[in-house]
Amino acid sequence: MKIASLLPSATEIVCALGLTDRLVGISHECDFPPEVVGRPILTEPKIDPRQASAAIDAAVGGLVRDGLSVYRIKTDVLEQLQPDVIITQEQCAVCAVSYDEVVAATRQLVHRPATIVSLKPVRLADIFADIQRVAEAVGCDENGTTLVNRLRDRLDAIRTRAGRVRSRPRVACIEWMDPLMAAGNWVPELVELSGGTYGLVPAGEESRTITWADLVAYAPDVMIVMPCGFKLPQTEREMPRLIARPEWPRLPAVRNRRVYAVDGNAYLNRPGPRIAESAELLAGLIQPGFFAAKIPAESYVRVSDR
Repeated sequence: MKIASLLPSATEIVCALGLTDRLVGISHECDFPPEVVGRPILTEPKIDPRQASAAIDAAVGGLVRDGLSVYRIKTDVLEQLQPDVIITQEQCAVCAVSYDEVVAATRQLVHRPATIVSLKPVRLADIFADIQRVAEAVGCDENGTTLVNRLRDRLDAIRTRAGRVRSRPRVACIEWMDPLMAAGNWVPELVELSGGTYGLVPAGEESRTITWADLVAYAPDVMIVMPCGFKLPQTEREMPRLIARPEWPRLPAVRNRRVYAVDGNAYLNRPGPRIAESAELLAGLIQPGFFAAKIPAESYVRVSDR
């Protein structure tokens, strides 16, 4: 069986299921685990992802308003690879190639029909369900069950230990920097199970744009800056724009030196097997007295130390 993955979280799922050798094509953003690097690339962005947040937001907004996709599929590579299973997503037009585009592209696979698995996680339970769906589609149901149970156990261990904390700081998770966007979907659940409180977006709802006045009124004790798709160096380059805001000194998290820039590309924004590491990262930043040793290496920097 030949598998094509059009988003990073799906690539991580396939590899965690033990099927790395079956992965014949990946997206341009797939970078983990390291052994997938160098495989045929099936997608490419229509914008420059190295731009500043505001420029990316404007470019993406223009494409979406015109009814266009942010990405294109390399149909010639897809045709050459002839995958049996293609994994894509329906959650976000900005995150990866859309389901409709994949369906259109597979019409060119005249030599054999391809099974399309489309993921749409909004809660932690959906992430586990998607892992199981991928496992079933590629014929390794038992591996999927084992993986899901292992991830649930790790999250349950964090939840149980966090149940002993005496205070739960108010946490803000910033998924985009300009304009400000508060993280939704599974992130509120991760914050709550990790020993914090989250009041910016209800669990399971889409991430939403907020104003600086909203953020000041929320008065976060801990702030996690985790732009979707940004690796840590790119986030660090943009932090001076946030720090220069007149509202910045008014945030309790700033005064308490509890603002952290996180590698959102690797953690928190990828609904796949590393959701457990994402929870451990959050727990370590929110409740360091209980979880500091769990934080993945090189996953964050304290902004006030820069």
